[in-house]
Amino acid sequence: MSGVTDWTSLASLEPAIALGPLDGRYRGAVAPLVDHLSEPALNRMRLHVEVEWFIHLCETGAVPGTRALAADEVALLRGIPAGFDADGIREHADFEKVTVHDVKAVEYVIKARIKGTSLEPLSELVHFACTSEDINNLSYALMVKGAVEDVWLPAASSLVDQVADLARAAKATPMLSRTHGQTATPTTLGKEFAVLAHRLGRQLRRIERQEYLGKINGATGTYGAHTAAVPATDWIEVSRTFVEGLGLTWNPLTTQIESHDWQAELYADVARFGRILHNLATDVWTYVSLGYFAQATTKGSIGSSAMPHKINPIRFENAEANLEISAALFDTLGATLVTSRLQRDLTDSSSQRNIGVAFGHSMLAIDNVSRGLKTLSVNEAALAADLDASWEVLAEPIQSAMRAAAVAGVPGMDNPYERLKDLTRGQQIDAAAIQAFVAGLPLPEETAARLAALTPGSYVGLAEKLVDDYLA
Repeated sequence: MSGVTDWTSLASLEPAIALGPLDGRYRGAVAPLVDHLSEPALNRMRLHVEVEWFIHLCETGAVPGTRALAADEVALLRGIPAGFDADGIREHADFEKVTVHDVKAVEYVIKARIKGTSLEPLSELVHFACTSEDINNLSYALMVKGAVEDVWLPAASSLVDQVADLARAAKATPMLSRTHGQTATPTTLGKEFAVLAHRLGRQLRRIERQEYLGKINGATGTYGAHTAAVPATDWIEVSRTFVEGLGLTWNPLTTQIESHDWQAELYADVARFGRILHNLATDVWTYVSLGYFAQATTKGSIGSSAMPHKINPIRFENAEANLEISAALFDTLGATLVTSRLQRDLTDSSSQRNIGVAFGHSMLAIDNVSRGLKTLSVNEAALAADLDASWEVLAEPIQSAMRAAAVAGVPGMDNPYERLKDLTRGQQIDAAAIQAFVAGLPLPEETAARLAALTPGSYVGLAEKLVDDYLA
């Protein structure tokens, strides 16, 4: 095959020919993020910050010659970002072709929109005393805040609720544990999912408390241009009230850029949530391979192109891959963004354009896990069979009961661990062998009866109570 296909002529196939999977194959799963973290969303938010700064300067009278704005003038200004549609995107792009500077193009869009209106005499308030980073840092803070609070957190919270519901439903379903991959003290399926729900929920609570910082203090954070132009104004107070009025936390000490430490903190928490979710995905994959879960299928679906019987746990495998990509991106963003040479370098600009990609892969993983969990049904017969084939796990409670009896002064309880080790280690043990061992011990009657009644399936301790009492 030779030559180059002119894919650009195939507009109707745009999703299928996208360079990246988030804008192509998986667009549906991540589409809600586009309104917050795409390039048009960035320029819309820049417009929002610029017009709000214009309004704030007028409201505070920070610059002599300003005046109170009429309601229709405020509406005109706020309508610029609110109506930033396809035509607006093209208008901005046309200005950027000339300016070769995206933020300056935003300024020119606003000035073009107010030209010929009552606001034109005040047009130099647009971008007044601002460096590009005054606009960018606030725009990114608002974009990320919106993406997290309006899109990512609801999806992640819904998934955690789903895991918690599974935990409650299976809280009394006994399951053989496997520590180091070996048979171990039984638990319940629900308790194990409660652990994961608890871990994930804790990360969500950290993310819910996240601060989103912003600054508007000029080219090196000194208010130099502000005070040179209008020395009588309390620019620190004007800055603080503006940033806080946007719903952000004001950062009083910065270089040209807001330091991005809050972003590193947030991305570390989101990545950690993802790593815990990765743990869930690998555990579920293993439980499926053990037969503990059956997977429902949809009519016409195919698990393998060669083996008709297969139902592959692809949702969990896809989630693993996307969580690994997401975590790698978040780690890189966190490491890169906290460092800026001297008062400013441009590495953060390119880095921050990938925030949407990092969140996109996280959202895609959340969607995959949620859809995968909905296909699962518990195979209690398989769980019970595993337990019934593992009577050796009762060596632990028996030797523990012997220890307690020895402390209480019961004779014949010497070397309990060693005796159970000799009985069980490396040997196939069944119910009869365990019961015969217990019957041969001079235990108190109540203890002997309790141990004689114990089975691998009933040896689950307080697992059910833990789910009831501590799963939020």
